[in-house]
Amino acid sequence: MGEARRDLTLDPARPRTSVQAVVDRLITAIAVRDFAPGERLPAQRELAELLGVSRPTLRAAIEELTVAGFLTTSRGRSGGTWVLEGADERTSSAVARTLLPSWTELEESFDLRRLVEATIARTAALRHTDAEAELIRQCLADYVAAEGDAERGRRADADLHDAICAATHNSQLAALSRELLARVNLGLVWEPFTQADYERALPQHAELVEAVLARDADRAGAIAHEHFGITEDRVRAALAPDA
Repeated sequence: MGEARRDLTLDPARPRTSVQAVVDRLITAIAVRDFAPGERLPAQRELAELLGVSRPTLRAAIEELTVAGFLTTSRGRSGGTWVLEGADERTSSAVARTLLPSWTELEESFDLRRLVEATIARTAALRHTDAEAELIRQCLADYVAAEGDAERGRRADADLHDAICAATHNSQLAALSRELLARVNLGLVWEPFTQADYERALPQHAELVEAVLARDADRAGAIAHEHFGITEDRVRAALAPDA
């Protein structure tokens, strides 16, 4: 995915449009690590579109979270809204209010995503061209080079999986992949990122690329089925952080 934040068309989390609902959703996104400490939020226009709310509602939610210590805002050409560590006694209740009402549907989406991504990996293994193989190798190298940088890591991860999707030669599979990411991740179309997630994904990415390029469809599918549990595990951990 050339830009990790694009195709903002699906918001299956059914967000409420109140300021409190947006506050809860942003707290949950920080807990899941869709927005990591030290990271700048998307521009308000883009973020409002992602969340399916008006800009005044989003602005009010950001102001509340700034007062609460979850965010900080700076002005000027390089300004923006930045994520602080932020977790406090509000986090667990906000996460529960955001995730629990649709938890059964979310569980089914976790399952469906693994099945679809396994199919994508198997299909790419069988159909990729030499040029697509070279692009997949380059995307893996970019992910390795990203190391602990959240922005670069997310972009490289998205680029790699987009390249594998493209190698299926089926645009509907690629669209379904993006939809399912949004379903399992608060309507956001990029993966959570922590150093632990990066270190877990790194060998899986290498193994996935090796299997795809070797045209080992069954192994590629099995690796993808396991690999796409990382975001699922991050969402589950946010809901039950002490489990």
